[in-house]
Parts: sequence; C-alpha cells; structure tokens
Amino acid sequence: MGDGAGGCEDPPAEVLAEAAAAFGLLAAPARLRLLWALAQGESDVTHLADRVGGALPAVSQHLAKLRLAGLVRCRREGRRQIYSLDDPDVVALIRAVVAGVAARSRPAPVPAQDSRRTLTKGT
Repeated sequence: MGDGAGGCEDPPAEVLAEAAAAFGLLAAPARLRLLWALAQGESDVTHLADRVGGALPAVSQHLAKLRLAGLVRCRREGRRQIYSLDDPDVVALIRAVVAGVAARSRPAPVPAQDSRRTLTKGT
C-alpha cells in the first residue's frame, strides 16, 4: 500500500505509535535539554544535572524514560552509569529542529541606511 510519493510504503500503525511516543518524550523541554547535552557527548547523571540545571532525582527519572524509549543508552563505569545518545538519526533530528527554531526566532536584519541620502532643503 504505497503513498504515491516515490513508492514508499506507509509504516505500520505500531511503528507510527512508537514514533509518536518518542516525539511525546521530546516535547518536554527538560528531556530535550538532556538529549541536547548528550548529543554533545556522553555523561553521568550528576554532570547532566549540573549542566541542565535540574534536580538529580528528576534528571534520573527523565533519563529512565528516555532509556525505556530507546533514545538513550547507558553503560556502567565503576559505580557510575554513563549515558549516551548514539543514534545519529535522533541527534540529526534534534540539531535540525533546534537550528530551525533558532533561525526563525532571530530578528530580521535591519537594512543599512543609504549614506548618500541628503536632507531636503528647508529641513
């Protein structure tokens, strides 16, 4: 069952539901901030909490949800859990959306005034 655009098949409903759940997780600013931090490199929960300005228990809960969704991985290093985001598609998506929003939120450049303009007589 194609969509007529390049012969791509429609994804199964289960795949779309899982993608929607992942987007729902990304909709929380705190989780998006964590994913942005992890896109810059792996980290433990203490450093992540410091970086994003969150309370340690809240950051741990967000990371647990992101891990269950398969957006974050962790590995043990001694007594610490090291979290990483190593799905290049998720990293690319986050960077593209953040860059697009940042570009749209910049004020439009003010056109330079023509320095050749002169005052009219009587002003």
